[in-house]
Amino acid sequence: MRVARTRISRTTGLTASAGICKARDARRRVRALESGLTAPGMGVRCTRPPRGPCPGRRLQDAMLRLRSSGPCGSSVPKVCISSLFYLEHRTMPKKVKPAEHGKEEGPVPSKQAKVEAVRGASTLNFDDPSSLFGSLISPIKTETFFKEFWEKKPLLIQRDDPALAAYYQSLFRLTDLKSLCGQSLYYGRDVNVCRCINGKKKVLNKDGKVHFLQLRKDFDQKRTTIQFHQPQRFKDELWKIQEKLECYFGSLVGSNVYITPAGSQGLPPHYDDVEVFILQLEGEKHWRLYTPTVALAREYSVEPEARLGAPTHEFTLKPGDLLYFPRGTIHQADTPPGLAHSTHVTISTYQNNSWGDFLLDTMSGLVFDTAKDDVELRRGIPRQLLMVETSAVATRTLSGFLRTLAERLEGTKELLSSDMKKDFVMHRLPPYYVGDGTELSTPGGQIPRLNSTVSLQFKDHIILTVGPDENGSDEAQEKMVYIYHSLKNKREIHMMGNEETESHGLRFPLSHVDALKQIWESSAISVKNLKLTTDEEKENLVLSLWTECLIQVV
Repeated sequence: MRVARTRISRTTGLTASAGICKARDARRRVRALESGLTAPGMGVRCTRPPRGPCPGRRLQDAMLRLRSSGPCGSSVPKVCISSLFYLEHRTMPKKVKPAEHGKEEGPVPSKQAKVEAVRGASTLNFDDPSSLFGSLISPIKTETFFKEFWEKKPLLIQRDDPALAAYYQSLFRLTDLKSLCGQSLYYGRDVNVCRCINGKKKVLNKDGKVHFLQLRKDFDQKRTTIQFHQPQRFKDELWKIQEKLECYFGSLVGSNVYITPAGSQGLPPHYDDVEVFILQLEGEKHWRLYTPTVALAREYSVEPEARLGAPTHEFTLKPGDLLYFPRGTIHQADTPPGLAHSTHVTISTYQNNSWGDFLLDTMSGLVFDTAKDDVELRRGIPRQLLMVETSAVATRTLSGFLRTLAERLEGTKELLSSDMKKDFVMHRLPPYYVGDGTELSTPGGQIPRLNSTVSLQFKDHIILTVGPDENGSDEAQEKMVYIYHSLKNKREIHMMGNEETESHGLRFPLSHVDALKQIWESSAISVKNLKLTTDEEKENLVLSLWTECLIQVV
């Protein structure tokens, strides 16, 4: 998944959206907060008293009811677990590309979807990211999943659990489309209407806005599949699930919903470039899986019917069932005739998140640092090397440099990530909250002082990284400490790749890195114990973090 890469704002003041840590600006904001006014240029809503710790962060939901045994007298759902060789469904709900054939995309919804009442009690455990994932694949243990299935083979969990089926159904239903179409949905950007005809995908989109009556007419009369892009932008429970999964995987997590009428198929046989989790929500879906041709594929590809051969696996998903398969799995799925429509959600992750991607990301920083100390890397290449085929001498020289880099890498404590870390935090979902999200943009609780004890909050949504000073000159770039966070990310543009994004965070001198690591690695720490030279530096540091809602006084 390619994402727009945007540098952190080069402003000199600490703002609520993005910026550079300056003690002067932090103090101005604190004075404004204490007086109940908005500091000029600070962009902070300060018309109400400081709020306490975010209540939305302490989510306590019912534990997963799916289990293999229970107390005497309790109902015990039946679970059937199948280990398959290869399965899958649809690509990682990729960031939506602009409409084809020059069709103009509609504007992004400016208002966030209203908080909705979830129908059916949650059967997932939202205490923390690990608990959420564990409950999602239950009764399979997490250790077993990553040892035996992840990137290796598919996993099919068939459940006979009415409570779980009801919860899955609450995530997205066909009937939800009527209200969603009233929120300015557009063909191509938000919804695709398609059908598989003679082994090929035929897109039957109209122009402009999506109208429910026309959408339902195509669904009923033309037997088209409705593909809803990134429903977590509108459905709160999917936002809640995917936000936790992004924390768990450390990778973007997208989703698509597929609604297919009886006796129809939306997509041709294909394989994808993502790890896929399919949750069957309504009706039934018949699946056929085939031997993969590209293991852990890096791109999406349609497979001609003539090359498929006989399916290696064939099964039907019912409400409450879950299917996982690695990227590269060839698959196709259809709704059986004579039955109700099928609705399932595809939750996908790990697109362009391989060791190869990480190597490409960190190599530039490693070369940059090594060239500072190694004059050979700073010597010019031979004349006309770019005009001819690479010679054996040039290849040997590059091989030698790679060995030098490998040796330096062995002794490197911190790798410089040029884009992957920043891209992830810039494009991921904000923390799940109920209400207006004020706790993510306006600092609350006590203002930290030198004698305060502070702790990091929203840790799963913050990254700390070291990189070249983006405001410095090319001749003398110094390293700086960057903190990026996703607290102010916009849910309504999550995974919509053609939308502009901005980074939110702070920048500190490299001398602050040890103090920042103290805060990161401690459950709570006294401000006066931070590893900085002066008390003023210590207080300025925590004030800057507090104004970005990254720490709280405990």
